[in-house]
Amino acid sequence: MDLLYFEDFTPGEIVQYGDIEVTGGRIKAFAEQFDPQPFHLDETAARDTMAGGLIASGWHTAGMLMRMNCDNFLNRSAAQGAPGIAEVNWLKPVRPGDRLSVRRTTVSARPSASRPELGIVDFTFEVLNQLGEATMTQKNVILFSRRPAGEGAAR
Repeated sequence: MDLLYFEDFTPGEIVQYGDIEVTGGRIKAFAEQFDPQPFHLDETAARDTMAGGLIASGWHTAGMLMRMNCDNFLNRSAAQGAPGIAEVNWLKPVRPGDRLSVRRTTVSARPSASRPELGIVDFTFEVLNQLGEATMTQKNVILFSRRPAGEGAAR
C-alpha cells in the first residue's frame, strides 16, 4: 500500500476503522502497571464505586486509540509526530466485553508556514463502543511530510 502524505487527508473526510475487544484481564493488567485505582483492578471493589463495576482506565482507552491509529493509518503514513493533544474527553465507561473502533474526522489541513516540507492536519478521533456510542474523544494535530514532486496520490 502506498504511503499516506499530507495531501491525502481531505478536510471533512470521515473514516471508521479498528476493532479491539476489551477484556477484564487487559483492563487489570494496564491498571496494575499504570493506573492502580480500585475500579480498574477489582470487580468487587468497583461495584461500590460511582463506576458500578470494572472499567478501563481512560489512559488505557487512549492507548487503544493509539494502537488502532497505528494499525490503520499512522504506520503507513509519512507522519512526523504531533506537538501534543488539544483535548481528551472520557464520555462513557469502557467495560469488559466492549468492542472498540475509531471514527476519524479530518477537521482541517494546511501547509506549515515555517516548514514548507510539512503539512499540519487537525483531527477529531472518536472511540466508539459496539453500540456506536462515543466513549472517548480526542482532538489533535499531526504533522505529515508533503508528497514529493511527481508522486501520485496514495488513494
